[in-house]
Amino acid sequence: MAYASDYTRTMPTTRSYQFDETDIILQDAPTHNYVLRFRDLPDREKPRERILSDGVKQLSVAELVSLILNVGTQKEDVLAMSRRIIKEYGEKALMHETDPQVLSRALSIPIFKACQLVACFELGRRYYGKSAGRPAHIRNSKQAYEYLKPMGELRKEQLRGLYLNSRYQVVHDEVVSLGSLTANIVHPREVFQPAIEHGAVAVIIAHNHPSGKVQPSLADIELTDQLVAAGKLLGIELIDHIIVTTGRFVSLLGHA
Repeated sequence: MAYASDYTRTMPTTRSYQFDETDIILQDAPTHNYVLRFRDLPDREKPRERILSDGVKQLSVAELVSLILNVGTQKEDVLAMSRRIIKEYGEKALMHETDPQVLSRALSIPIFKACQLVACFELGRRYYGKSAGRPAHIRNSKQAYEYLKPMGELRKEQLRGLYLNSRYQVVHDEVVSLGSLTANIVHPREVFQPAIEHGAVAVIIAHNHPSGKVQPSLADIELTDQLVAAGKLLGIELIDHIIVTTGRFVSLLGHA
């Protein structure tokens, strides 16, 4: 006589796996797929070993960020976290962010890791400020688009502000807001406060459409009207508001 326990012992077990976009699926094995995580990488392919063997210039931005962060969290290994940070925030925006709390909230990363990133890039900015490097000059929407083109690849919508001096040099670059933009959510003071703090006389704002549609929405138009009016009151010119998508942009003020 067979008992239920006998069937339980002989039934094959199954395993379930949860994949995310940072996992690498290896299909070389003939019978199964395997999820390659950071801990599974050969030592020679890990960022710390690569920087020693191949040199710093051979590392991607995500790999360099992973060296700054050093370790990940229980939910996310360090390389996966670094790749996500770059995808969601953007390289230029990350390098110009000065508030760790903003970075921590926007990317759902521990505050001490946000502090590490902000401190690292602040060192770079201070060195750059003392070097012979020249700040970017932006006078129109086309030049702004060339500067902000990587925004078109971001998966989250963000509003960026480029703050210019009287010679049209970028004196500050800031992520003003993350998420869907409406005139009710984005207040003019959030856009113009950095201009006052950094002595800017003109502003260009830009936001991305992850959908790829370049046409402005009613909310985009309403926000632009509010910012133009606020800029006139403050004596700070809003040069343009552009929408950036992959390979395309549009000017809401009709500037070339």
